[in-house]
Amino acid sequence: MDTFDVIFTTYSPLVFRYLRSLCGDAAVAEELTAETFYRAYTHFDSFRGDSKLETWLCAIAKNAYLKDCRRSARTVGADALETLPAETDFVERFLDREQAQQIYRHVHELGAQYKEVFLLRTLGELSFRDIADIFGKSESWAKVTYFRAKNKIIERMEGST
Repeated sequence: MDTFDVIFTTYSPLVFRYLRSLCGDAAVAEELTAETFYRAYTHFDSFRGDSKLETWLCAIAKNAYLKDCRRSARTVGADALETLPAETDFVERFLDREQAQQIYRHVHELGAQYKEVFLLRTLGELSFRDIADIFGKSESWAKVTYFRAKNKIIERMEGST
């Protein structure tokens, strides 16, 4: 195996989970994962090593996702939220379609980092360690950011009822 095959084998599951957390669609995430690794392969000489390789790959993935969104105006629907595995009592609230739409609106009102960490944890099912690695931060930072985002959503939900 050459170096890039090892990189693909090692990091493609992480990139796929990250993209799935962003778009909520496994087929789209698979397509964008392939595009991400194509871009990484063609621009591998530009990787300076200033960050972890997985962080660089996730940045490429995020840019591929944003480009895809602009190109097709694709958005995550409430139906994608309904298929979430229940991690906590809070996530179980996604089962009600009306509440799912309300929660989704509140998620998109969050700041960028809060929103991204929340979606990576709930939709992407990533561990706090994986989230921390993507952002180049500590595991504690990922936990605090997730719980703050969750609490902001809960506060907004309680305020709108």
